Parts: sequence; C-alpha cells; structure tokens
Amino acid sequence: MESCPRSRWRGRRQLQEAPGRPGLRAPEWLRASLGVSRAARCIVGWRWRWRRRRRRLGRGAGQSVRRAEAMAFWAGGSPSIVDYFPSEDYYRCGYCKNESGSRSNGMWAHSMTVQDYQDLIDRGWRRSGKYVYKPVMNQTCCPQYTIRCRPLQFQPSKSHKKVLKKMLKFLAKGEVPKGSCEEPSVVAHTCSPSTLRGQDEPMDSTMDDAVAGDFALINKLDIQCDLKTLSDDVKESLESEGKNSKKEEPHELLQAQDSVGEKLGSGEPSHSFKVHTVPKPGKGADLSKPPCRKAKEIRKERKRLKRMQQNPAGELEGVQAPGHPPSLFPPKAKSNQPKSLEDLIFESLPENASHKLEFTRFLCSSPLEAETPPNGPDCGYGSFHQQYWLDGKIIAVGVIDILPNCVSSVYLYYDPDYSFLSLGVYSALREIAFTRQLHEKTSQLSYYYMGFYIHSCPKMKYKGQYRPSDLLCPETYVWVPIEQCLPSLENSKYCRFNQDPEAVDEDRSTEPDRLQVFHKRAIMPYGVYKKQQKDPSEEAAVLQYASLVGQKCSERMLLFRN
Repeated sequence: MESCPRSRWRGRRQLQEAPGRPGLRAPEWLRASLGVSRAARCIVGWRWRWRRRRRRLGRGAGQSVRRAEAMAFWAGGSPSIVDYFPSEDYYRCGYCKNESGSRSNGMWAHSMTVQDYQDLIDRGWRRSGKYVYKPVMNQTCCPQYTIRCRPLQFQPSKSHKKVLKKMLKFLAKGEVPKGSCEEPSVVAHTCSPSTLRGQDEPMDSTMDDAVAGDFALINKLDIQCDLKTLSDDVKESLESEGKNSKKEEPHELLQAQDSVGEKLGSGEPSHSFKVHTVPKPGKGADLSKPPCRKAKEIRKERKRLKRMQQNPAGELEGVQAPGHPPSLFPPKAKSNQPKSLEDLIFESLPENASHKLEFTRFLCSSPLEAETPPNGPDCGYGSFHQQYWLDGKIIAVGVIDILPNCVSSVYLYYDPDYSFLSLGVYSALREIAFTRQLHEKTSQLSYYYMGFYIHSCPKMKYKGQYRPSDLLCPETYVWVPIEQCLPSLENSKYCRFNQDPEAVDEDRSTEPDRLQVFHKRAIMPYGVYKKQQKDPSEEAAVLQYASLVGQKCSERMLLFRN
C-alpha cells in the first residue's frame, strides 16, 4: 500500500529533475503559476492521459501533431495566461465622477509577455497592476484614447524648460521658487511608506480600482494654472496697458480681443503681443512715471550697452569699422540652435552644489515577464522602478514598462513636500530622454506611451502638450497625429480618427477557432473547446474576447476557462 505513493513521488521527482527529456519536465511558467508539486501532478496527469489515448486509439497523426504543438508551445517560454471579464454593467467614472457612466472590459493577467502587452496597448488596452482593461469607447462617459509621444522629434516647450531650469537652480543653489503652482494632489499616489509598499501587490479586480490606477497619471504632468484665471490676468494687463496707448477704431479693438480669445482657447503657448485698448477711468499706468518695460527688453538693452563699451569705435559684429585694420580673428558665429532635451537635463552642476539628485532603476513585480534578448536594450524588457534620490532620501518612484516598441509610463509616486519641483513634468521629460537613449541600441524602440488622453476631462488634456504625439483610432487601430484629431473631438466625445471610410481593423479576429484555451490543465484550440460547452453565453464571451485582443494575440495568449 505504501509503495504506490512513493513510486508516484519518485516519478514526479524524475519529471522535475530530467532536463534532458523534453515533454516530461514541467515548464518554468507552469511551475511558477501552480508551484512545483502541482505542476508535476499536471504533467503526470497529461502523460497518463496521453498513454491511455495511445492504448485506446493508437498513435494517430492528429494526436502526434497536438502533442508536438504542446511541446513547442512550452519550449517557447512562458505564454500569457489571462482570465477575461466581459462588461456587464456601468460603474462610477474616476474622471467626471458620474456614478454610472463608465464602462470597460477587462482581464486578469496571471502572466503576460512583453510582445503581447505591446500588441494590446496598440489596440487600446491599458494595465493597472495585473488588471488589464479596455474602455467601451462608444458607450463610456469619458472616452479614453491611447496617446503616444514621438521622442525622436520631441522639442521641450517653454514651460518644460522652466521646469528643468527650476530643478537645476534648486540643485545648484538650493533656490525654492516663491508662489509656484503646486501639482494637483491625489492622495492615493503620493509618496508615503504605505503606497510604496503597496504598489507591488496585486490590485483588486474591480473596475473602480482599474480606472483609479490610470488616474495616477494626473500627477505625471502638472497643470500650471487655471485657464480662466490666465484669461482674467491677461485682460487686466491689457486694460492697464491701454492707458498709455492711443484710441483705436472699434473694429480693430474687436479683432484684437478675438485673437486673444482664440489664443487662450487653443491651448497653444502664448507669445508676447501688444493690444491697444481704451483705458477705463481709475485704471491704467501713472502717466507721470516712465512706462514699465519688460525684463526681456531690459536685458537686451544691457547687452547692447555692454557691446558698445567693449567696442568704443562703434564696431559691430561682423562689420569692419572705418579707419581700423582688419581683425586677425573672425567674429564668432552665433549658435541659434536651441538646447536639446539632454543638454537641459544633464547640464553640469558646480562642485559645491547645494543638493545631489541620483537615479536608480530596478526590475519590479508585475504580470510582464522579464526578457533579455540579445537585440534588445541592455536593461532588457519588463517593468521597472525608477527611483529619484535627493541627498540620500527617496522623493519619487516612477513605474515604467519597457516594451519592444516603446516605454510605457504607468505610475509616479512622489513626496508632496517636493511638489514645488513639478516632479510629474520632470519625470516625464526624463523618461522621454531615456526612451531616446534606448533607441540608440534598439532602433524599433522609439515611442513614449502616456496612457489615455481624455479630451472631455480638462485634467487629462495636458498630455497633448507633449508634441509631436498621436492618438489611436478606436475602430481601425491606426495612429493619427493629434492635430488632426482635435477638431473632431471638439464636436463629439467619441470619434473615429481614420478618415478612410473603407479602412477596417487589419488584425480583426477572422478565425476564432484558432484561439488558444487553457481548460482543465490542458491547452486546446477554441474549435475543440466549444464542442464540450453547451452554455451560449460562454461562446459570446469568448468571441468578444477574440474581437478585442485581435487575431495575433488570441493565437498566442492562453484564455483560462474553468
């Protein structure tokens, strides 16, 4: 009686310790998912069933092919294993706070390859922890469009440069800006010990937590000030400036005011402009004092006076003054090239700098399987923590996914005591520069994904300021420049960006029977699985899953079914 259990245990040990016998050893992904003992029992069970089938049916060609396919599937490494949850009801929206306006489909990723996740986010999916979800775009209250930036053509804007210079001044001299706008605070994503510990834990599979996870990117890029406040300030400055100007014709005044309104509503960076308006009584500059001058004009005047002092004979750059011998040294050519993002980020600090900022990067726990292919980046693919250390103290942690074609930003946790440094913007610019660095080794890795762009939510429109960028068409899954999408979004929340009416989804599910199912410890195509099922709702859920993930992913990923 006791020999049978011991013999079975010896058999399991042989399976676990026989690397030279393919087909008998439990694969790594199965042992990681089920544990060594359960994985061994699965392999024993499969081997026993195969032997029984061979005795009963003989070694038919079909059975040999299926066995060979299963062995090849295991030899290819750990596949993606997901459990799909179709959308059945509406739930509370994390953006507009509508109690029953948001809707999405989701799946729990037990494991996932980086290539599968790359293909999924290129079809509008997004992960929050191990939960991967896709909004029902034409039904949800706040349609969420996947947005990506093109780092190779990216040029920092004036506001981006201000953030980088602010960080450099703080590190070099310890300067803290006065009256700076703080980043919007989301308690769940500030840098506290509890949140830092909790981010590796699997999230709850409810829809609310999934949306809240993506909402963390509100902290990624801070909103500097409110548009209405900006409009009021500009109008007051224009009215005060009008005291020193001459009266203009009414129609010219209306045109000037219209141009100001268009600038404020377009979201473009405002340029210096002067509009003459009729002064109001009791307002405006004091005419007995000289008019105020802009700091930029004063700096230009100082430079001009300095050049005149250096050249008392009135010699201008590049022009020979009369009566003077030609100079032995040609004038220095002025460089009009703007500083690159790397020049601004990695500008050298003095030896006696007030602060020291350091960065470390570590692999972190996630459903993505880490990979280090020879043609990939030196750090490999997977999920990483980017830690920001200031004088030996951790002040922020960014979570990123490095995928075959992109760097995808997931979360940012930061210490609210340092919000005056605009850590959200700063970390995004660092990640864009990091994407450029990875591109030098891996040429196909050339995009920076920022999650979802929500045009109907003012707090999420800021992502469009990182130009050039593209939005994903929710029907054909092609990328369209954001400049072409904005006019349509002004008229409707949900839009098809692809203007070709004949275009269709190139990766749509055309052969659902080829979908791979993981059922009762066995891998089988859906064509075999559906013959064992009689529930019509089961078929509807599987077909919906196939249409959302696409044909390629449906053939690679394993859909777990009880």
